[in-house]
Amino acid sequence: MEKLFKGIARFRREDFESHRALFKKLGRNQQPHTLFVGCSDSRVVPELITHTRPGELFMIRNVANIVPPYRKTEDFAGTTSAIEYAVLVLNVEAIVVCGHSNCGGCAALHKSPEELQNIPNVERWLEVSSEVKGRVKKQVVEGTPEEQEWLTEQINILVQMRNLLTYPYIRERYDKGEIEILGWYYIIETGEIFNFNDQTEMFELIAHPSDRT
Repeated sequence: MEKLFKGIARFRREDFESHRALFKKLGRNQQPHTLFVGCSDSRVVPELITHTRPGELFMIRNVANIVPPYRKTEDFAGTTSAIEYAVLVLNVEAIVVCGHSNCGGCAALHKSPEELQNIPNVERWLEVSSEVKGRVKKQVVEGTPEEQEWLTEQINILVQMRNLLTYPYIRERYDKGEIEILGWYYIIETGEIFNFNDQTEMFELIAHPSDRT
């Protein structure tokens, strides 16, 4: 805990002071342009990989960056309510679903009930993406474990993008061109981020124009 306390003290002394005007502006209002749906994985740092400042991203983080299909429920629906707030109250312009390499949640989709018996809530949560396992098996008949891994992580992103369009208010805005839905695949060990291209149906490296050949 001492490390965290020292970090807070350093934030107040350095980071906050250098952005005092920004934090004052954000004190009573936020206008994020993007809803970022990412994994809870500690290695994924949205502000770092997008080079954004406080107030730009409204974030949802959960195991395997999952978006449950739209439904009205009496349950405590954290992800669904956050999506609702981001779109209907904050009027975000874009939604990013960001998956990543070596995702433990995606790997768990291929585990047996016996292997998941000690984490029953995780097992239940992953049921939202249960179709991913079947789709991967159809595409990777004799593939390597690495191929299964990255294909699972990428198909999972596509399923969540599709699930977003089951939300009536998102579908309406999307059809009118008032909101974008992006799917990103982040490679932790290289820092590369691939964006899903609807036309080519492939994940393509996001690169500065000067880096492209």
